Amino acid sequence: MLELIAGPCSAESREQVLSTAKEIDSIDGIKWFRAGIWKPRTRPNQFEGVGDKGLSWLKEVKKTTSLKTMTEVATPFHIEKCLESGIDGIWIGARTTTNPFYIQELSESLKGVDIPIFIKNPLNPDIKLWIGAIERIKASGAKNIYAIHRGFSFADNGIYRQTPYWKMPIELKRLMPDIPIICDPSHIAGQASLVREISQSAINIGLNGLMIEVHNKPEEALTDSSQQITPSDLSTLLKELIIPQNIIENINPIFTIREEIDSLDFELINIIKQRMGLAIEIARIKKEKNIPILQVKRLDEMIIKRIEKTQGTILDKDFIKDIFESIHQESIRIQNEIIKDKNN
Repeated sequence: MLELIAGPCSAESREQVLSTAKEIDSIDGIKWFRAGIWKPRTRPNQFEGVGDKGLSWLKEVKKTTSLKTMTEVATPFHIEKCLESGIDGIWIGARTTTNPFYIQELSESLKGVDIPIFIKNPLNPDIKLWIGAIERIKASGAKNIYAIHRGFSFADNGIYRQTPYWKMPIELKRLMPDIPIICDPSHIAGQASLVREISQSAINIGLNGLMIEVHNKPEEALTDSSQQITPSDLSTLLKELIIPQNIIENINPIFTIREEIDSLDFELINIIKQRMGLAIEIARIKKEKNIPILQVKRLDEMIIKRIEKTQGTILDKDFIKDIFESIHQESIRIQNEIIKDKNN
């Protein structure tokens, strides 16, 4: 059975929290209500959450609905306040997971505490850092630990806010099979229209649940308005998802492999884009120095070196030759365009 978590990115007002929670509570299968009380923001003078007073709103959610409540913590003070208010679970955000010092402080504060703890992946795709955060929290004695896959920051995330890079949660599942993994499709998507697609992909590779940002009026949200959906949209999304009865036993290995292939292909595209960016820099230098665009000797040397890298592999040399000749041709085309523009 999927672990389903829903709620607004931020708790903004009592009315917003209770109204959203009531609508979510009417949807079958939702177990948790999430809302950020303390919001870590990239720059100052942005909405940084309502703070402690939001905890009383979550207490009301707990009293007036069947939902369990959860919020993000980043300091021992946050944990203390959550425990005082009877919050049912906490999650640790990606920015906090990135710093072992912060995680160690939280671990110390969680000793003797027996509530579910959800740990988001770090911003960068570092599996050891993610595992290290889980291990530190485990050392506190916590037994009910979940991982949350919320995507990773790359130089270019394409259509997503955060690259899904499915290889990473798949690897975590392999290395720590006892840790359930929840997908946060909202942060990966960055836009509401992609949330369903990412949710289905997460289920296809056998992840254990979804944490979806849901707001009663997304267009008025003070944070992440573009990626939040309405409770009605959530209900429709969950009905449309293809969910196996037993997630673990019904994982389709082809889906898992295909998702990993997609991640690698997106990486390849990003690398090629970076390579062509360097071609643009070269074109500008060639223009200034009056150097011909095509350097046949350089092309021959490049192809030879790339083919040498195939030794001891199953890769066909002609295949590698064709790939890099095509890349070189595209580089030449781009350089020609740059020089043409400068001439004009």
